[in-house]
Amino acid sequence: MEPSVSTAKLCRNFGDTPAVRDLDLTIFRGEIFGLLGPNGAGKTTTISMLATLLPPTSGSAQVAGHDVVREKDAVRRCIGLVFQDPSTDEELSARENMDFHGRLYGVPRHIRQERIPGLLKMVGLSDRAQDRVKTFSGGMKRRLEIARGFVHHPAVLFLDEPTTGLDPQTRRTIWDHIIRINAAEGLTILLTTHSMEEADALCHRVAIMDHGQLMALGSPARLKNDLGGDLISLEMEKDPSALESLFTDKGWIRNVKIHHSTVDVTVQGGEERIPEILSMVQKAGFAAAMAVKLYFAIMKSRVSWPFHKFVKLSMLPKTNWLCVAPSAWHHYLKRNNAIQ
Repeated sequence: MEPSVSTAKLCRNFGDTPAVRDLDLTIFRGEIFGLLGPNGAGKTTTISMLATLLPPTSGSAQVAGHDVVREKDAVRRCIGLVFQDPSTDEELSARENMDFHGRLYGVPRHIRQERIPGLLKMVGLSDRAQDRVKTFSGGMKRRLEIARGFVHHPAVLFLDEPTTGLDPQTRRTIWDHIIRINAAEGLTILLTTHSMEEADALCHRVAIMDHGQLMALGSPARLKNDLGGDLISLEMEKDPSALESLFTDKGWIRNVKIHHSTVDVTVQGGEERIPEILSMVQKAGFAAAMAVKLYFAIMKSRVSWPFHKFVKLSMLPKTNWLCVAPSAWHHYLKRNNAIQ
């Protein structure tokens, strides 16, 4: 399969703060690909680098075969970008907004005249083509922005949180239009979202990001299967490879993955298992300061994706005191005979 977007060790720092760290991605032609993560995960920064709005601190990236640093103009000619914030001119009509966008990209007049009516029809705005955008609802403005991104027939379309702030019915309408346009045009779509339901509904594959790092990558079905338990992620100060054998012989541990200085342990009943895991880690000589993040992947029949609740835990050096969710703290104290 031909890649439309690829990155290698892509990094972006703001001062001393890393926003994206060593991101390796390959997105294939015709794919709807999602960057999923909480606010501050690095999703918008990643899209900004791919769209040439921000230069990478290090690493490389290519979009439609063009380098985002050395070939900025070529990249910009072959992408469409729908920003997180509204960017249409509310004093112009829907058709005028589309036509103005086409002119900026040098689309010939006869092609604009042929293409704009079809795109407006595709997003259900044909009957409002001559109306000023300031009379549109939020959902209608979003549909117009998505259609506008297709006027110049881009190879890749970037959608930065395309349904943020919209009601559930409008969100589903937008999803339908994105799927329809992807099928009709056959182009690559890269979207960011913090909605797990949205990623499940739209994306062929999803990359889960947190604190600028790639945490997981795969199809929604695969990720739901992999994250069907509680994921305890331990960030170690030294090479954690010795911990893998320590965890593998425990029947209640479903999976162990090690990448860089992080150990991801998938278990059932995560809160109850935190004290036991921390005790195992301490006995193995990893008792120095470390941070633990607990991801609760709670599967419910009415939810089509694991629900993740991020809880920050930190162990203080040279002590058994733990900053942790109250119920897990209770288990920890009880286990160490501090309470009855």
